[in-house]
Amino acid sequence: MEQFEFTRPYNDSEIPAAVARVAGNPFFDNIVHYLFPNQNTEEIRQQFLKVTTIKDFQQQYMLHAINSILRQTSTGLESSGFEQLDKEHNYMFIANHRDILLDAAILQILLDKNGLDTSEITFGSNLMQGGLVIDIGKMNKMFRIVRGGSVHDFYKNSLEVSSYMRYALLEKKQSVWIAQRNGRTKNGDDHTEIAVLKMFSISSSKPFIENMGELNITPIVISYEYEPCDFLKTQELYISQYQRYIKEPGEDLNSIMKGIKQQKGGISVSVAPTISMEELQYCDKFEKNEKFTQLAKLIDQRVYSHYKLWKTNYIAFDMVEGGEKYAHKYTPEEKKAFEEYMNKGLRSLVGEADELRNIFLNIYANPVRNSLQLTINNYKL
Repeated sequence: MEQFEFTRPYNDSEIPAAVARVAGNPFFDNIVHYLFPNQNTEEIRQQFLKVTTIKDFQQQYMLHAINSILRQTSTGLESSGFEQLDKEHNYMFIANHRDILLDAAILQILLDKNGLDTSEITFGSNLMQGGLVIDIGKMNKMFRIVRGGSVHDFYKNSLEVSSYMRYALLEKKQSVWIAQRNGRTKNGDDHTEIAVLKMFSISSSKPFIENMGELNITPIVISYEYEPCDFLKTQELYISQYQRYIKEPGEDLNSIMKGIKQQKGGISVSVAPTISMEELQYCDKFEKNEKFTQLAKLIDQRVYSHYKLWKTNYIAFDMVEGGEKYAHKYTPEEKKAFEEYMNKGLRSLVGEADELRNIFLNIYANPVRNSLQLTINNYKL
């Protein structure tokens, strides 16, 4: 563990001190008031101070906190595929990424619900701002993945993260959650970045099939009826068309809070089948870089085929395409409600109205296009 001091989450021996720091933070009362509005803050603080292990923290507080958020901001959570996960195995969960905090957090409550251990979670260094965020994250099995830096630093940091993930999977016997790309999908078009898959491989000198096979790469697919931070994403995409987008100080933390508090409608999480040895053998037939390209295509196909499309996706697709291909998927009243939601949110943004509208609609329409592409290619699991 000393080898990964910079990267790793906390261990149990570090929990009591971290708990004391969190309980003494000025924002502790605000967090408790939002997550547990009908409970006495001081009573929760005193109970919280008794937490001594990661499992205590997750079971008694973190899982309850995420369930509280979902009760307040969603109309329901559905899931599928968890029965295929074996308690005796660990998995590299590679996930499409729509919300900074909730994507991985929701997976944890579903793993727990299905009698499985929670996973470790990548934690972008850009989010590690302030002691409170760092403590809560590292208490919750989150480990650092460094963003940015020179080419030399990028490789060094990638090797560190790759080595730690392999260590967590094979030695600590912990599953790991990581996004399929660097940062969230902003435009609704999920794609696996080849650089992420290459990063998996650099911590082992074993041949491709054995190297990747021992990781048990398993796609996790999440979809929200109402995309978290949809209007913030629309504004960013609009600005990015004309200039390099530079984040304001505290913007990521603002997105976290927006994602937590925004109404999300329905939420779906699906565990897709683990990449098989036969599929890795197929990828291995190609040249070095193309092996990872083919693997990325396989993961993308899993994501598109397991992504639940909501009425909002179908409405947006018909609106942006100017037809009624999916009119049977929604009612005129539902379409009107979505239009009103869109128009209200877009009025708060800066830019040319038609462009903003088009960007917003495509965030919701792109998952439908990806599903259509699977049908065209006759993809079957």
